[in-house]
Amino acid sequence: VLLFMLECFLLAALAEFEPELQIVTAYGQLLPPSVLDAPRFGTLNVHASLLPRWRGAAPIQRAILAGDQETGITVMQMDEGLDTGAILTRRAITIGDDDAGALHDRLATLGGELIVEALDGLATDALVAIPQPEAGVTYAKKLTRDEEAIDWHRPAVDIVRQVRAFAPRPGAHFTLDGEAWKLLGGSVAGLAGISGTVLDDHLTVACGKDSVAMERVQRPGRKPMAVADALRGHPVPAGTVLG
Repeated sequence: VLLFMLECFLLAALAEFEPELQIVTAYGQLLPPSVLDAPRFGTLNVHASLLPRWRGAAPIQRAILAGDQETGITVMQMDEGLDTGAILTRRAITIGDDDAGALHDRLATLGGELIVEALDGLATDALVAIPQPEAGVTYAKKLTRDEEAIDWHRPAVDIVRQVRAFAPRPGAHFTLDGEAWKLLGGSVAGLAGISGTVLDDHLTVACGKDSVAMERVQRPGRKPMAVADALRGHPVPAGTVLG
């Protein structure tokens, strides 16, 4: 009943404004055909991936977790499916060492530029909508709380990707002295040891393969800070085992 009422409200608003085109980005819900088709030129979506890779809710984080070298923006014509519409234009960028926050900001800027280009192209009939290929489809499912916990038995490269994908929010976390610390930045180091064991006085932690040199952390109730600053008030000696 609520969905029906919402649809009626949207249709009434659209009828009042008589839009020629709608633009949707990061909405997270499927729109009914009656809403999609209400404007004369339909509805466009600005999606933060190179479709058909990473359809769905968390394309930025999933690209980082998967170790993708590039991602980008796709402007597509929306249909009833989950990010399945025909592609009008898209542009790739390299991911580099960005965390999800930094990558989001770069993609937001690119998305603004690309939608303006798409509108210009539509106005001059310079763009042709191309159906998405069936090959290469992947789905970016929502992140779960279970994925935030760091498993030190995994390879360091995977943990660093996890840290980047969950930074700055909600943050990947580990346990130290009964507290859940967030790890917001780190890099792969070559030291080795028993998984989860602190290997030096700078919070380098052994993993299933290699180790992670922590760079930025956040204790409960505190602000994010560099590891060196965090350790001044709470030293963590080598040999400490993290959860």
